Amino acid sequence: MKKSLSFLIISIVLSTLFFGSCASYKKVTYFHNADSLQYKAMQYDAKIMPNDELTITVLTSNPAAAVPFNLSVSNTVGSSGQLTTGSGTLQTYLVNNEGIIDFPVIGKLHVEGLTKNQCEDLIREKVKPYLSETENPIVTVKMSSSHVTIIGETGSTGTVPITNGKLNIIEALAQKGDLGIYGKRDNILLVREDANGQRHVHRLNINKADIFNSPYYYLQQNDIIYVEPNKIKAYNSSIGSSTSILISIVGILTSLASLVVNILR
Repeated sequence: MKKSLSFLIISIVLSTLFFGSCASYKKVTYFHNADSLQYKAMQYDAKIMPNDELTITVLTSNPAAAVPFNLSVSNTVGSSGQLTTGSGTLQTYLVNNEGIIDFPVIGKLHVEGLTKNQCEDLIREKVKPYLSETENPIVTVKMSSSHVTIIGETGSTGTVPITNGKLNIIEALAQKGDLGIYGKRDNILLVREDANGQRHVHRLNINKADIFNSPYYYLQQNDIIYVEPNKIKAYNSSIGSSTSILISIVGILTSLASLVVNILR
């Protein structure tokens, strides 16, 4: 009878530990249903927003013809009105709250809501009347200030630049050393600001492969990603990791001692 009872108790303990470890494993791994998910085709192009900084380059077969459209920070205007180009970096253009930039020669251009390619097409058409008919200018627009901010339970925190026009949540987290073991993968907080300055909050779950079909898979400039700590990390931070380990060891030893005493009675 005592052996049957002890065997039952040990079985319950082992089962609890086993299923607990399985649950913990599922919370740590990514993309659970990746093999069965129906993936959607997704095309993403970043849209220009107020307070973005744009670097704009105009190239022509005759370099002198493009000079007025490529102001550098060291350009100066002499007493005779002659523009002198230095060796400085190209001037950036800040998109104001109305979505407008003030471009040399052309004047004010509304660029908010345009993609990089659409902005290039717009400037190209505006520049052509100032050039000879044989010129076909090449316009390059770069959103030079685009970045996202990552904080919380990751390998490191800080900003991640959006260098090629688009950046997804997995790439951004990988650049910051991935999530720590204590990071909540099923409840990542995304704070996004729209063109009107209104902030919206979304929750992302990278435990599931459904993240690949999420409308928030691709990040937008100025997004904030916060990886929350799980309950274990929150508990440990309140009492100290060494204290937590000590309490766990004492608890296990106490349970084992009680089990042995009950079996030997």
